[in-house]
Amino acid sequence: MTDVILVLNAGSSSLKFAVYPKTEGANSPLLRGKISGIGTKPVFSARDAAGLELLQHGFAPIDPKTTADGLIPNLLDWVQAHLSGATICAAGHRVVHGGPHHAGPAVVTKTLLSDLEALVPLAPMHQPHNLAAIRCLAAKAPDMPQVACFDTSFHHTQDRLAQIFALPRALTDEGIIRYGFHGLSYEYIASTLPSYLGNRADGRVVVAHLGSGASICAMQNQRSVATSMGLTVLDGLMMGRRCGTLDPGVVLYLMEEKHMSAQQIKTLLYRQSGLLGVSGISNDMATLEQTDAPEAKQAIDLFCYRAAREVASLAVTIGGLDALIFTAGIGENSATVRADICARLRWMGVRIEAAANVQNAARLSPRGADIEVLVIPTDEETIIAQATRALTCGAGAAAQT
Repeated sequence: MTDVILVLNAGSSSLKFAVYPKTEGANSPLLRGKISGIGTKPVFSARDAAGLELLQHGFAPIDPKTTADGLIPNLLDWVQAHLSGATICAAGHRVVHGGPHHAGPAVVTKTLLSDLEALVPLAPMHQPHNLAAIRCLAAKAPDMPQVACFDTSFHHTQDRLAQIFALPRALTDEGIIRYGFHGLSYEYIASTLPSYLGNRADGRVVVAHLGSGASICAMQNQRSVATSMGLTVLDGLMMGRRCGTLDPGVVLYLMEEKHMSAQQIKTLLYRQSGLLGVSGISNDMATLEQTDAPEAKQAIDLFCYRAAREVASLAVTIGGLDALIFTAGIGENSATVRADICARLRWMGVRIEAAANVQNAARLSPRGADIEVLVIPTDEETIIAQATRALTCGAGAAAQT
């Protein structure tokens, strides 16, 4: 009988999952998939280790009203049916916010869940769904160990100056600081840098995680030095629906002059801004690239302008730039966005070859370029699987218990 590890990434409208062997070093998933459109028109998709599409057969019909965590019992049954004889021995979860005290993954306990619940106001669009998935799985399989892997942990290596706001010290001491996010993605990219850059992997590297949620991280010695996101996932770059960096005076104006409530402002900043707000058309970059409307072009231009500006800003924190890495949905697939950002950074010495860019090649910069420009697909699920294996099956499991 084979033991396997289940990886879950639960959101408001999607549930991503993957299954990995328990065996140490087995970092290729046996299967991975996603249920998207939860709450509206759910769509199930999955592929096996060879990349072949798996049918939904055996998965109970999905009620559009069912939440992501509500689908977990059916998902467990489906996984075990497709991996005949396999036993899920542990589960790992992406949890967006780990707060100031979690510099690495942790085995889930009641105390940990309580601590993470207190962080919901800092990640209201993500944290509740992450924690709901953990609780649902605990109810379905109470003896199964679970591990929480935090998007904030990777950034704990940052210097204090990179973390604090210019606020009264008492508020800083309460934990109102810059945490940074997308850490699981950055951790994966950091782990792959030597295979792409050799000795330059320890140099001055900026990674642009560009997707529906977007951020940029400056690394040196494969560790986070500074990042664009702050206390919450609203900060930094313009995103699919989120505004990114905003003059705090705008919020005061909306409260005092527009008489908007905190909830209305939260909805505006988290759900109605970004690419969607500027274009008035869509939050999806691919959709905007196929649209002739000037509003769509302006949204794309603003996205690229803000990203290039952030790359240049973060280069200051590491004293220059040896490599620029694009990753995540937009970063890996949009030649238009990459070309625009790199064109805005030509003054820094950033150069790419147009043909390589259009082909989504791994290396975009010319051979021998002073600044390497690469496209590296991210894999947060593998990082979660590795951490879960280490804390529940590996040498560190006994200490955690």
